Amino acid sequence: MSDLDPNQIDGVNPRQAPKRGFPWIRASFFVIVLAGVSLPFTPQGKELLRGVKRFLKPAPVVQKVDEEDIMRQAEARIREKYEQELADLRKSAEDARKQAEAAKKAGEPEVLPPISAHTAKTGGDVTKLRSGIPFKTEVKVEKGGLASKERKDGESYVAEYTLSVKVPEASKTLDELQKVNPDLGTLLPGLESMLEKAEVSRWFFQLYENKTKRLKRDSTNLSELLSKHNFYDCETILNMRHPQTNRRVFLLQAEMDVVTDGSDGDRLATMPDKIINSTYYQPFTSYGWSKKTKTPNPMVAGWEKRIGNANRELADSGTTAERKAWLKDRIKYLKRGIEDMKYRSFLIAEYDPFIVIPVNLLTASGDVYAPKVGDYAVVVHEKKLYPAIVGDGGPTFKVGEASLRMAKQLNSRATSYSRPVSDLTVTYVVFPGSREKKKGPPDYEKWRIKCGELLGEIGGVGEGVELFRWDDLLPKPEIQEEGEEE
Repeated sequence: MSDLDPNQIDGVNPRQAPKRGFPWIRASFFVIVLAGVSLPFTPQGKELLRGVKRFLKPAPVVQKVDEEDIMRQAEARIREKYEQELADLRKSAEDARKQAEAAKKAGEPEVLPPISAHTAKTGGDVTKLRSGIPFKTEVKVEKGGLASKERKDGESYVAEYTLSVKVPEASKTLDELQKVNPDLGTLLPGLESMLEKAEVSRWFFQLYENKTKRLKRDSTNLSELLSKHNFYDCETILNMRHPQTNRRVFLLQAEMDVVTDGSDGDRLATMPDKIINSTYYQPFTSYGWSKKTKTPNPMVAGWEKRIGNANRELADSGTTAERKAWLKDRIKYLKRGIEDMKYRSFLIAEYDPFIVIPVNLLTASGDVYAPKVGDYAVVVHEKKLYPAIVGDGGPTFKVGEASLRMAKQLNSRATSYSRPVSDLTVTYVVFPGSREKKKGPPDYEKWRIKCGELLGEIGGVGEGVELFRWDDLLPKPEIQEEGEEE
């Protein structure tokens, strides 16, 4: 489409020159012309035209993200409202023209009905945004004073916004858990006895407290609000202990999102350029160990390139002082990261099966149920059990994340931008205090054996159920230089 005519609103027919006649006929059409001409110079009109331009502009191909663009939805909604108002205005003008023509034929003079008071009334609307949040609006109309007075009164023209949200209860019984994961009791028969004295973890309440704080912080910027889906991402977090063995279990019921971080030059010496040069890909995971070979981490080259770019920008006389301060701080961060990559290796989300726990749990002290990096874990989905470890830390306001390798095993269509499981049907069984004293490269068969032993301490697995066996997709490196864990 050609450049948008500021006097032409999508959905409204182009204005036509009125036929000669009585002044009231021209006046009725003048209303439409006046609306079309003046609208772009009002704040509402400018907002409307921005929405129209966004609506007409071809949608770019973007990566799928979790949070919806609520502001864009609001602008589209404003556009639709103004289009309807202009359409109503056209209809009113057309009705007036027909009435005037009828009066002319009857030889009667035009008589407008008297108006002695404001006709504006309080009203509103409800729109359900694509993010799942019902967006309720109301324009409250009250009688005021003179316009010259009201325009100076800070309370005469005020917008108020309230976001209502209900914090959920935690599942505590096997029946409640099996409403979202029906096979849980069959797969892990020992859960029922453990749930009798299970306690809701303090981290369940802390999670939703963190979510609510984030909503309060972002409530003035609708585009950054957590979506309804991401707010309700956790069904329960339970602290459990087996009555005979006293083995502790941290049970989390949630969905599954995807992480794609990590690097290890020993096992994966080359990585795609788009990852090496990415400013978003993180080469680190919380679980790391001393490098075993002299093969450099492939991510080092990309980070060194970023330092070079930053130094060139620092040397540019046009770079602002504020930008230079940021660049200097960034260079320090990149240098520290390069030093870390030279001597340590990390899990690789594309190849290693691990889960992610909020970082505030990983660093918490005083809670014997809180998972730590390296603790063994079992992911339960549908009728399968997947051995894993706690491999990384995530945000404090969300739960239910795992590596891309784990995600693809649950759903082959999973990608870094598409979660494998959207419903709260994934059970994460973590064994606090089970991590090895010395960290090292992943050994999937060892993980499987250890997870089997730990499951045995809480009642074992159901008849015919076996732990999934992961294939090692990366070659074992030939050790050229051994190092002790830092």
